[in-house]
Amino acid sequence: MASIEPEDERWYALYVRSHFEKATEQCLKGKGYTAFSPFYRTLRRRPDRNKILDLPLFPGYVFCRFNASRRLPILTTPGVVSVVGAGNVPEPVKMSEIQSIQRVSESGRPVQPWPFLLEGQKIRIEAGPLFGTEGTLLRVKDELRLVVSITLLQRSMAVEVDQDLVSPLFDSPRYLPQHQRAAS
Repeated sequence: MASIEPEDERWYALYVRSHFEKATEQCLKGKGYTAFSPFYRTLRRRPDRNKILDLPLFPGYVFCRFNASRRLPILTTPGVVSVVGAGNVPEPVKMSEIQSIQRVSESGRPVQPWPFLLEGQKIRIEAGPLFGTEGTLLRVKDELRLVVSITLLQRSMAVEVDQDLVSPLFDSPRYLPQHQRAAS
């Protein structure tokens, strides 16, 4: 049975103006909120030089922890367009997804945005800086990657992982008995 988070402890995805992720995150932190927008480093080749850029893993989104019934200070923050949800009802991001995104971002491992995956083997990392992180296992060329997703945004990111540190999660629909798959 999943625990229910107190209203003040829920994380929400904020849709923000293009290229305003860092500025909006800083404004929210200045107002006393816990907020983050993970970035990744990439090399862009130019005709005259190579340039290293820090780009958002989830372009156009900032994650923030707040009470949804008191969201006016959030909505009046520079750069914030809206709180992601159905209609005018904000929908919280799953805490396990936020924790996984934070662990991956803080691991120091190379990370990159990844297309959202709905199907695939669910895994958990059993050791190292990503210990406890859950996501989907994917093989790209000869490398294994852990894909961590935010279902609400239908966006994902991927990080390289060692096969020795991975264990399967058997509660994913792929591993449930046939009668339980239809119910999930």
